[in-house]
Amino acid sequence: MNGVEPGTPCWTDLATPGLEDAKRFYPQLFGWTGRVSTVPDAGGYTVFCKDGRAVAGAGPPATPDQVPIWSTYVATDDADLVATRVEAAGGQVLVSPFDVSGQGRMAVLADPAGAVFSVWQPMAMRGAELFNAPGAMCWNELVTPDPEGAREFYALVFGWHAEERPTGSVPYVGWRCGARIVAGMLPAAEPLPADLPAYWTVYFAVEDADATAARAAELGGTVLVPPRDNPAGRSAALRDPQGALFSVSTLR
Repeated sequence: MNGVEPGTPCWTDLATPGLEDAKRFYPQLFGWTGRVSTVPDAGGYTVFCKDGRAVAGAGPPATPDQVPIWSTYVATDDADLVATRVEAAGGQVLVSPFDVSGQGRMAVLADPAGAVFSVWQPMAMRGAELFNAPGAMCWNELVTPDPEGAREFYALVFGWHAEERPTGSVPYVGWRCGARIVAGMLPAAEPLPADLPAYWTVYFAVEDADATAARAAELGGTVLVPPRDNPAGRSAALRDPQGALFSVSTLR
């Protein structure tokens, strides 16, 4: 799977009613170029590339009332089996597994606290072609009011093991899949926004988190959490002009 093993975040995309605005905002923020799908029923789905390599996507929302959201896709060998496990573990299957034009098979799911994520069973499209470089996805993190419930759920669904990570005063969990820590979990420190009962956030690596946050605001976005240092680097939480949440990080 081009180095992306089952149980590992492999792709991210944005569902938004403001697709044209997203195709303006993100290329100006990250230096991306866009490649629009020619498949008739793709709704203008756009693959964003950095230095010619696919890093993320964007398309219209699945339903008219869906809030703009960046989705974390976890690689799997069997999307149907994961959907079955999600239901058995108390989660929800929001969109049942379906084939995507020969590119792969996916499903949209939610954990018991409401955090939405997707799975990707690769066919022609294996996932992102660049990780952990400026303009590419570098981390995925669950923010939830129910960390204990999440430990049980994701262990049952993906076989992840929760490991406490030394981060200072805030308890932080790393999700171990085999030999690697593939994602993280942070307990919600304050009431979450009404449209996000719990959520997965996608981090994009940048050269300078402070400059990127300032640029996002200039382009019509919002700085939710100003840049601040953490053990992994320096990060900021942002919203794009349509309200989709994402984070950026300068890696150590």
